[in-house]
Amino acid sequence: MTVRCLLAAWLALAGGAALGQSLESVLSPGPLAEAHARAEGECRNCHVPFDRAAQNALCLDCHKEVGVDLREHRGYHGRIAPQPCRACHTDHRGRGAKIVQLDERAFDHGKTDFALRGAHAEPKLECRACHPPKKKYREAPGRCVDCHAKQDVHKGRLGAQCADCHAESDWKKTRFDHGKTRFPLRGKHAPVKCASCHKSSNFKEAPVTCIGCHRADDKHKARYGQKCETCHSDQGWKLLAFDHDKDTHFALRGRHRAVQCDSCHTGDLYRDKLQATCIACHRKDDRHKGSLGTACGDCHSERDWKVGRFDHAKTRFPLLGRHAAVKCDSCHKSAVFKDVPGTCIGCHRKDDRHKGALGENCASCHGERSWKESRFDHAKTAFPLLGSHARVRCESCHRDTNYRRTPKDCFGCHRQDDVHEGQLGTRCDACHDAGTWKKARFDHGRTRFPLLGGHLVVPCAKCHAGKRYKDAKPACVSCHARDDVHKRRLGPACETCHNARAWRSWDFDHARRARFALDGAHARLKCEGCHRAPVDGAPRLAASCASCHAGDDVHDGGFGRQCEKCHVTSSFKTIRRRVGMAGGLQ
Repeated sequence: MTVRCLLAAWLALAGGAALGQSLESVLSPGPLAEAHARAEGECRNCHVPFDRAAQNALCLDCHKEVGVDLREHRGYHGRIAPQPCRACHTDHRGRGAKIVQLDERAFDHGKTDFALRGAHAEPKLECRACHPPKKKYREAPGRCVDCHAKQDVHKGRLGAQCADCHAESDWKKTRFDHGKTRFPLRGKHAPVKCASCHKSSNFKEAPVTCIGCHRADDKHKARYGQKCETCHSDQGWKLLAFDHDKDTHFALRGRHRAVQCDSCHTGDLYRDKLQATCIACHRKDDRHKGSLGTACGDCHSERDWKVGRFDHAKTRFPLLGRHAAVKCDSCHKSAVFKDVPGTCIGCHRKDDRHKGALGENCASCHGERSWKESRFDHAKTAFPLLGSHARVRCESCHRDTNYRRTPKDCFGCHRQDDVHEGQLGTRCDACHDAGTWKKARFDHGRTRFPLLGGHLVVPCAKCHAGKRYKDAKPACVSCHARDDVHKRRLGPACETCHNARAWRSWDFDHARRARFALDGAHARLKCEGCHRAPVDGAPRLAASCASCHAGDDVHDGGFGRQCEKCHVTSSFKTIRRRVGMAGGLQ
């Protein structure tokens, strides 16, 4: 190594390329192999001075296909562990040396693009069978047809993908998946031998239609077309798989299920398609002569043409109550059912005892359960029936068949029950309710005299002596004159002192309303003790002590009229002592 470095330095100083090349030739370890003989003397094609790691890149510059394998991780070189090229391939051993030293018995073919399986992996199969001499191993064929072309009995008509049918275990054993074709093998077709359908090696010529193989089995003589699978199944030719209910737009029900196919399908099943309408087959059975249209299924059923299933509830006149039990011909006099009137009066004119006075909408009052039973909803009128009115018979108010002339006000029917003789007007409902005529519901709170306290339990007649309730006066004295123990001396405004709870309880506030608080001995006095004259027309009492106690003044007015400066209300004889500025009594 030291010698090489000295030589290289000398060459650099010398600056002679030719001399350097000549010297490299002298240092060569030996002649190159035959494959690299053209590069003899051109060391730099494979070597970079002082950089052994750069040798790999120079190898791949020439062996480009190996470089592609390494980059794409394919082929043998792309799958083995990364290593320098010189680890396996050495040169400079003479023209006859082999650069590739391969142990065929230890070589792992699984790391190539063609793993050996089945018969390909048998020991008796030599490498040269696929790898001819003087050819690169990578040039070996990778398709089945490359080796087995002469064994292809299909002569290439099925393409080059032999592996789709054949396996590596044995060329004669096939693994073709018929389920991936347009004709998967099911039922009875599964055990049939290939040659039964494939008459030649060109399997693509085999028919894929039922009629292609079963024309001799077609008892319909092609009258029903060639789509045998519509009715027949691959489970057995005689087993019918056709479901008329699911596979067509006309489900077979009732009598239709027992009808033979030929009864309806008289022509080609697919060319002469039948109409899925009743009238198409039953026109001769239409006794209505087309007057009711062609939707026979609205009335008739598949169980029997003569059995009707018409749903009258879907018409303008649903059958309810007694109508449900009436026979069709009772209303429908002819086969043209549409000429029947859809109104009550159309059939019940003779039963109308109102003679048309209430109009023709009989259903407003009468029901289908019975003509004589009424279902009239009086609550929808201007006079709903409440309380006792709900129990009154219609004739009690409606005197004639023209119910519209019946009065709607209370007075119209209850004039004879008016004990007030019309003096309170005609609005009887202001006091009376529909529950009972004798029970009043008058709201006294809306008058000038609302009822409070003890007044709430007083019978009306106590205050209203006559039938003219408006004559009652709202003043207390008008009812309580005999209860006035003051004999009118305190005036007629009884409510000034008395309240509605009870006549004997009073709540006059003397301090607030008379500006003279009653305390001491004053609180125990009766009103008449001070108020000796009637209040009305009499002068009001003075609030001074002297106005009541002038006769008790022993000072004869010597100390003035302000008695309260010395006397107290608890007792006139009790005086309050006052202490002067000098501390003596005054």
